[in-house]
Amino acid sequence: MTLDILLLCIYLYPSVMALVWITGGVYYFFHWERRYLKNHPDHKLKLRHYPLVSVMVPCYNEGANIKETIDSLLEQDYPNYEIIAINDGSKDDTGARLDEIAKEHPRLRVIHQENQGKAAALNNALEQAKGDCLVCIDGDALLDPNALVWMVRHFLSENGVGAVTGNPRVRTRSTIIGKIQTGEFSSIIGLIKRAQRIYGTLFTISGVVCAFRKSAVQEIGGWNTSMVTEDIDVSWRLQMAGWNIRYEPMARCWVLMPETIRGLYKQRLRWAQGGAEVCLKYGWRCLFQGKLRFWPLLLEYLASVYWSYSVIGLLAWRLLTFSEVPTAEQVLTFEVCAVLMIFLCLLQFLVSILIDRHYDQGLLKNFLWCIWYPLFYWILNIATVTIAVPKALFRKRNQHAVWESPDRGEIFRG
Repeated sequence: MTLDILLLCIYLYPSVMALVWITGGVYYFFHWERRYLKNHPDHKLKLRHYPLVSVMVPCYNEGANIKETIDSLLEQDYPNYEIIAINDGSKDDTGARLDEIAKEHPRLRVIHQENQGKAAALNNALEQAKGDCLVCIDGDALLDPNALVWMVRHFLSENGVGAVTGNPRVRTRSTIIGKIQTGEFSSIIGLIKRAQRIYGTLFTISGVVCAFRKSAVQEIGGWNTSMVTEDIDVSWRLQMAGWNIRYEPMARCWVLMPETIRGLYKQRLRWAQGGAEVCLKYGWRCLFQGKLRFWPLLLEYLASVYWSYSVIGLLAWRLLTFSEVPTAEQVLTFEVCAVLMIFLCLLQFLVSILIDRHYDQGLLKNFLWCIWYPLFYWILNIATVTIAVPKALFRKRNQHAVWESPDRGEIFRG
């Protein structure tokens, strides 16, 4: 009986959460998104006024990509903005390239600092930013020309908005891993953010493309330099301070993603560790200081951790009891739940891709590659979560979080 309950929990958790994300994402689309797509088919928008925006670009060893990134920023369809690039002690020619570009384009200012990590770079730029709105993108990303105006509109329409997270789109699609991630960014990132926006609290902004109200960031003391994922941390602290976070699908940003298993594992391990660190640091405060809006987030996160360890435990148990033959009822339960789980997973992908195809042409053709997601990515997720939680538990507190150059899939680009 205990084994049957465990099996049921393992198979029902992804199925139930898929229904939650699908329901919230579809509601978001028909309640808000469809109207904007209908009224702005060209993705262009006019604002009543254009406050100064400071675009902050932290860079570490981005010599091969930084000119392309800065060029995309210089082409923004927004009349009032500055660009601040922070060279965080790069070991390549990033600093020299930035200085060369700055000579030609006075809109760009360059800050050079010793290698201290992304959060420290953003804090440094925060001190020198002149704009009331801050937009942060990574040094290897390409910002859509209309992105700034769509993010800024949230700050003009509602005073309680502290941050806006954009819509990252995968550029590297030449391998199976890249093609699966194209669907994943719609299903696991885009659809979930839409649903969380409906349910009231976002787990995290997308650090690769996000905007902040400067006064809100200053109120919480800037970015935390000791957290592995500064974007998750700042998301929680802003919302705990009473600020809201919005999701803006029109604010597209084209990003490079890992296309090797090793690079993907390192990236997802960092994400998982960052999520664990934030929940460990702020979870008790949310539970016992009346932060009711965070309870669903905490519950879902704890359920995902429990699910990952349950799968590991079940696999270990099966290895130890390999000679035992499961009953016919257990086999039937396994088959029915497995089919249901995979069906709902693929339905989640299909719904999210049908929504996001408005922003990413040719997205639907990648749907067939998503059939590999339940097998490959769930195994990766289980592995990273089970390793990340103890890493977060035993990591030294107040240790500076510096970054390493990730696998960006560049070797697969033509």
